[in-house]
Amino acid sequence: QMQLVESGGGLVQAGGSLRLSCAASGRTFSNYGMGWFRQAPGKEREFVAVINWSGGRTSYADSVKGRFTISRDNGKNTVYLQMNSLKPEDTAVYYCAARGEIYSTLSTLQSAYDSWGQGTQVTVSS
Repeated sequence: QMQLVESGGGLVQAGGSLRLSCAASGRTFSNYGMGWFRQAPGKEREFVAVINWSGGRTSYADSVKGRFTISRDNGKNTVYLQMNSLKPEDTAVYYCAARGEIYSTLSTLQSAYDSWGQGTQVTVSS
């Protein structure tokens, strides 16, 4: 498995921005697709964004499309989630996750990821 540590969460006003980071170790980072998921209080964890192993392909949940951007720096073993125009409904614990197969296609399914971080809280006030 890959070890993942998220950072960058916090409290922000609606309309503001945050950038989440996820530092990875334990595997050759550049071989694996990465994803961001979130879980709001009382709700199921849901897909947010995914990026393939090279960074050349991405996909987003409809609820964040046009506001969030996922990216990666394979030289730094880090994946990012830039969040702009934040809304109160974006409030959640955000998790990064790593695919279990190398050079895999994009997947929005949580079952396709075998490594998870501990999560970072994002709170958006109205």
